[in-house]
Amino acid sequence: MACYSGPAWRRISQNGRLAVRRIFSILNAVIAIGAGLIVLIGYFVDVQGMMEVRLLLFQWAVIVGGVAVLVGIGNLLSVHLAKLRSRKKGAIYSLVLLFFMVISLLISGTAGLEPLKPILMDGILIPVEVSLMAILSVTLIVAAVRMLRSRTDLSAILFLATVFVVLAGIGFRSFLAQIPVFNELAQSQLVTNILALGGARGILIGVALGTLTTGLRILLGVDRPYGGK
Repeated sequence: MACYSGPAWRRISQNGRLAVRRIFSILNAVIAIGAGLIVLIGYFVDVQGMMEVRLLLFQWAVIVGGVAVLVGIGNLLSVHLAKLRSRKKGAIYSLVLLFFMVISLLISGTAGLEPLKPILMDGILIPVEVSLMAILSVTLIVAAVRMLRSRTDLSAILFLATVFVVLAGIGFRSFLAQIPVFNELAQSQLVTNILALGGARGILIGVALGTLTTGLRILLGVDRPYGGK
């Protein structure tokens, strides 16, 4: 019996666990890369069997994503309920969040309460979103002013000037329209349709390229977010 409890047995057990982990890592990589290749090839190759497999994988992804959302909601409930039980600082915010979460679930999932959905949307969600956007605009101005303390180059000054021009154009449009320079600038729509739209398209292109690069790295096995090294 002593030979099964010594260092040699522990070394064998550790090597066995490492081998099992390595096998599962390779299996996860094969499944992830195979599923990714099937979905990618399904976009370019019009094969009936490939299309059916791709749609099946999409359905599985939707189901798994829905279950992940439910798990996240359950985790959120447990965390805030624990805060309420322990009466930690800021527990009142957890109470408000849980109250409106329960109200939203009841209104959305109970038959006969459909007339209350516009009240929930127009009375709570939209005012909260508008308030958050207002806070975001003020935060951008404060961040831009703080940025000038450390950076006084042309790009920082141009960014701050653009923020002030856009906010002034939105808040004082009727007054600034009487000034010839601002009136011509508003009619030309240089800021909104050329500069802002071009910047937004550049950001979207950057997001698309980053997503494409990440997907290719996963398909090639360079990155393994599903586990393994």
